[in-house]
Amino acid sequence: MSELRQDPTTYDWVIIARERARRPHEFKKERPDRPEPVWSGTCPFCPGNERMTPEVLARYPEEGDWVLKIVPNKYPALTPDGSTAREERKLFRKTHGYGRHEVLIETPVHNEYIPFMSAPHVESLIRAYRDRYNELKKDPLIKEIIIFKNHGAGAGTSLQHPHSQIVASPIVPPYIRRKYEVTIQYFDNTGRCLHLDLLADELDEKTRVVSESVHFVSLHPFASHYPFETWIMPRVLKSSFGNISEEEIKDLAAVLKDVLARIYHGLGNPDYNLIIDTTPVEDEEQSYYLWHIQIIPRLIQPAGFELGSGIYINVALPEETAAFMRELKVEELA
Repeated sequence: MSELRQDPTTYDWVIIARERARRPHEFKKERPDRPEPVWSGTCPFCPGNERMTPEVLARYPEEGDWVLKIVPNKYPALTPDGSTAREERKLFRKTHGYGRHEVLIETPVHNEYIPFMSAPHVESLIRAYRDRYNELKKDPLIKEIIIFKNHGAGAGTSLQHPHSQIVASPIVPPYIRRKYEVTIQYFDNTGRCLHLDLLADELDEKTRVVSESVHFVSLHPFASHYPFETWIMPRVLKSSFGNISEEEIKDLAAVLKDVLARIYHGLGNPDYNLIIDTTPVEDEEQSYYLWHIQIIPRLIQPAGFELGSGIYINVALPEETAAFMRELKVEELA
């Protein structure tokens, strides 16, 4: 029998379709191992093709050969032009597309995915995320900063070279605001952070936990919207990703490499989206939220029912997918 499960962090309902459920190993795609070349003459992110990208905003390290660098998006969704003043006519409201849209080029190597990077390299990546977040929030007009990675065409990327994106917006979107309202209400009622309580319950049950480290826990949520949806959650309350410490960066680098290696090998290098979920800039010192990372493998496509109802149908049990990932042999992972 199918189950309806409610996500305690959003109140969204998810259908766990047991009758349609596939065994975890059935989601693995057979793909050639790292089919992309190490360098491409047509890729704007490869060394030697700098003429194809805008001027560098930041690079790591600052001197010598770069490991990663940040540039403005050549085709930005938002730009630092105009104002945030709103124009209204009847029920029609608009404003300039003010903001920032940056690209973080993760490596000079065209086919070096995160699971194959060194630990110090992944630490630099997370540090660059944090540094750009803290730089962009200095703009008083910026209210929300979204850091995300699209891996593969099915996740929305048009360039295969490993990269992430950072969008700084002058508004907090209603979708995100609704998530915060749930956690604020919980905090007002209990005096506790909803996500930390959720993490404690997941650790108590253990069935959906994939891995644990000193500072982080990776798990497949109880009401996962997608098969193999993975969250990486800090153990200590911090609302803003911008406040991550150096010690936490080192630990997170190891956890992120491990989680993405399990996804790469266990599912055959699937397309996926990675999002850093953090509070609005103005609330980053509040205690109602716990920043975390969401990783969504694109193994199925939402269809008419999901789009019409807002209720997602998950054809995999998170208890089974977590066990599958947890039991992968570490020595098999890159």
